[in-house]
Amino acid sequence: MFTQQDLDLLKSKGITAEQAEKQIKSFELGFPFLDIKAAASIGNGLISLNDEEKADYLTAWEAYQKENHRIVKFVPASGAASRMFKNLFAFLAADYDVPTTDFEKQFFNQINSFAFFDALNDACEVYAGEGVEDLVNDGNYKLVVKCLLSENGLNYGALPKGLLQFHQYVDTVRTPVEEHLVEGALYAADGEGKVCLHFTVSAEHRALFEELIADKKSEYEKLFNVKYEIDFSVQKSNTDTIAVDMKNHPFRNDDNSLLFRPGGHGALIQNLNEIKADVVFVKNIDNVVPDSLKKETVTYKKLIGGVLVKLQRRVFDYLRKLVADDCSTEELDEILLFVENELCCKRGASDENLKSYLLRKLNRPMRVCGMVKNVGEPGGGPFLAVNPDGSVSCQILESSQIDTSDAKKKAMFEQGTHFNPVDLVCAIKDYKGEPFDLPHFVDPATGFISYKSKSGRDLKALELPGLWNGAMSDWNTLFVEVPLDTFNPVKTVNDLLRREHQ
Repeated sequence: MFTQQDLDLLKSKGITAEQAEKQIKSFELGFPFLDIKAAASIGNGLISLNDEEKADYLTAWEAYQKENHRIVKFVPASGAASRMFKNLFAFLAADYDVPTTDFEKQFFNQINSFAFFDALNDACEVYAGEGVEDLVNDGNYKLVVKCLLSENGLNYGALPKGLLQFHQYVDTVRTPVEEHLVEGALYAADGEGKVCLHFTVSAEHRALFEELIADKKSEYEKLFNVKYEIDFSVQKSNTDTIAVDMKNHPFRNDDNSLLFRPGGHGALIQNLNEIKADVVFVKNIDNVVPDSLKKETVTYKKLIGGVLVKLQRRVFDYLRKLVADDCSTEELDEILLFVENELCCKRGASDENLKSYLLRKLNRPMRVCGMVKNVGEPGGGPFLAVNPDGSVSCQILESSQIDTSDAKKKAMFEQGTHFNPVDLVCAIKDYKGEPFDLPHFVDPATGFISYKSKSGRDLKALELPGLWNGAMSDWNTLFVEVPLDTFNPVKTVNDLLRREHQ
């Protein structure tokens, strides 16, 4: 199947021929649907905290912060903002020159409400010789958009979201990167005031992120009386996946070389695996709000952190008992009830003895996931799913992982009460203080096949198990309800006009 040139390319990327062949086989066979028992809901895999519990978990997290633990805020930030501006790119390509769609009209009617307005106005004056208002009055709407998106202007069409001006303050504007610096100071500082952040970025934009951090870091250190430790990583080339044509043969570029594509955010499990930390918060780059609305976000980050560390303490106590072989039959039953009732993991039919089962289920990474009420956002949700060993546990699933041709499964998906906003806090060390090997807990039987094109030719692309889906499939998972106000993503540029971003 592969030429010597192909094998050399595979070797340079750190991918074996066997791995590439296995990926091609995945296109041929597809991925099995996951068996789900129910959508998680309050009292069935999803917990809602009362005021007394909230106070207890807040205290637990704030006490944990003061101890000698390493806390890291992990922010996937490599995605380009091009999809955020797809409506404006469509306007540039349209055969009309004035705003026509509701989206276009809203953009121009409220253009001076964007945090980037002053920068755009300056870019227009340099590039077009007039400011935004004059260009709009003259009917030069497309020229304004070009100044926003093209490299001759702000180049927002090619930059990552993390570097765009999102929020306007009295005397400054902030990018999402800066808002994450602020968040980190408010809930992820350790007892010595150190705040550790890790951004995954694309190689081509890394220097721009480093430049922004170098320019802003000391300003926020003074503002919040903290010290930042900030680093970056890029998605590893050995997580790229081979593309195929519509007949499942390797897709070849015009020069006959193999085409590889990034393996999706699931590839970031490799980056997460290299993080030196006890606890890691995971949150997307675009889910940020101005300071006036941060209070609830910060409170619930601390709350889910408190849930995690209290659960982990009990898990470690039980593991030490099990390893020391110091458990009576009654204590084994107590631990099983903890696994079933607190960790929401139900045992399936198995010949494995109880002690071995409990050791296997307890000695693995743990995450607590905030879940918001479903308001029709696309994406994954919380479910109770069957694992390969027959047990049932909490999983975050995407719609493509569920067999919607099965009426019962489709009803479960459609009746789901909650949605995954990517609001995770993770414990990635074992009871001995050793880091888990996170790729060991990935479900390789999960993944996504999407349809793309290149040079006018159709192709199929393979995405690895999603970071919070299959890549964390074999983790202990707990779902906690959090307010919808903590979820404010920016999927289109006009989302920045919503109240939450003004």
